[in-house]
Amino acid sequence: MDRITATKTAKLAQECDKRFGGLSPEVKEAIAKTNREAFVPSGFRHSAYKIDALPIGASQYISSPLTVAKMTEYLIPRGADRVLEIGCGSGYQAAVLSHLFRGVFTIERIEKLILEAKKRFRELNLNNIHARTDDGQNGWSQYAPYDRILFSATAKQIPQKLFDQLADDGILVAPIEKNGKQVITRFMKRGGRIVEEELEDCDFVPVLDGVQKC
Repeated sequence: MDRITATKTAKLAQECDKRFGGLSPEVKEAIAKTNREAFVPSGFRHSAYKIDALPIGASQYISSPLTVAKMTEYLIPRGADRVLEIGCGSGYQAAVLSHLFRGVFTIERIEKLILEAKKRFRELNLNNIHARTDDGQNGWSQYAPYDRILFSATAKQIPQKLFDQLADDGILVAPIEKNGKQVITRFMKRGGRIVEEELEDCDFVPVLDGVQKC
């Protein structure tokens, strides 16, 4: 990352920290280390460092950097080793996670988006991210269990097979549709029991079934 980009990402991290009300040092550093401009379509590069969600094609959006910072913070990443992300999109959230976890496993149902994200990961030498095209609601059982699972799209409920892929003492964070609104919810697995905690209202694209090929 060149000096100008590093300065921009550092300022973005500071803005996220300020708006959130105090990010953990490791999450703030992960935001500062991630070149958001690389994940934004060329026509929106001028807006890459604003606290805005931006369109990336296929009726999808790259989340606001503040939203990415919040979701990452709610995962409580310290001490965790492997994370599964449902809904790769542009790959920006996975890139942030790659600075916090030894292994990042990310799934996207829209093949065009995952191919573009993989190209970005290669160009940025983010070699600890593993990506695939699939219906994310199936999870990725081959590499389970995961210490953390993150939904980057809104679900009506969490499939049991994803809780099965979550390690004991693991954490799953997802926007959940409840009573006509979306609520970021943290699920903690304790001795096979799931403890649920509502955190804040939000606005994400919905989880959809199946796979969309190019």
